[in-house]
Amino acid sequence: MKNLKYYLAAIFAFATWGTFSLVLKSLHDYASLDILFYRVFSCAIIMSVISLLFRRTKLKENLEIFKGFDKKSKQKVIALNILSSILLTGNWFSFIYVMNHISVRATSVAYLVCPIITTILAFFILREKLTKLQWLSVFLSAVGCVLLSYSNLIDMVYSSIIGATYACYLIIQSINPRFDKFLILNFHMILASFILLPFFPAYSGPIPSDFKFYLYVEIIAVMYTIVPLLLNLYALSGIASSKVGMILNINPIIAFILAGAVFHESLGLLQIVSYSIIFIAVIVFNAKEIFRLKIEEAA
Repeated sequence: MKNLKYYLAAIFAFATWGTFSLVLKSLHDYASLDILFYRVFSCAIIMSVISLLFRRTKLKENLEIFKGFDKKSKQKVIALNILSSILLTGNWFSFIYVMNHISVRATSVAYLVCPIITTILAFFILREKLTKLQWLSVFLSAVGCVLLSYSNLIDMVYSSIIGATYACYLIIQSINPRFDKFLILNFHMILASFILLPFFPAYSGPIPSDFKFYLYVEIIAVMYTIVPLLLNLYALSGIASSKVGMILNINPIIAFILAGAVFHESLGLLQIVSYSIIFIAVIVFNAKEIFRLKIEEAA
């Protein structure tokens, strides 16, 4: 039960991301880069204002912690967070592009590939131990992804790029020093803004005049970026990254349902079977925690 809050944080974060297509598809007529520019800039401004107005004490405390590190540790922290910002930026751009110009389903497959990559990286880099049952779960997920890629290899390539960038981000956050999560994410947004700023004059389109664009961008910035990423970082502070990675499968399962029910993308028997296998894999991977929770509730 003590880990329940971390599981709930991860579940809520990934369930929210699963409905992202409902908002993002409303911006289909806008270029992917424009959506990315305004999303990142909005997040950076919103979080920086909150940090400066309401979190100055935390900011000072974390700066003191950073000053207390030796030179090598400071360099490591800076490098990890610069890399985190690059990975987030790449993940968001590829996701937006694939969602609006390839298919909703391709993005859902991306976050089916991501847990597999995350789990394998966690095993080799973080030395997280996996049971035989959990390895079986990874194998089942891989089988599901192979079946999904059978009919469209190009979609799988796009999906793998999206999944790999976020998997690497998750692993880095697991070894990132335990600074305040809000400030860490704020730092990532500011760095991402600096990465994108030089490209804005040359690659952005005309300044949008439609109020709808700014409304949806702010919804994306708050409800589909800041809130779920904070919950994601919080979950990583309490449970293993491999478990967070497998819970991430909730995202594509919801996206898969919406792709058929809302956006009327054709659903084949092979796809239904593949997603069913992956859903079973999620249950198998977390079977120990689910079983333990039921015993504690019964007690």
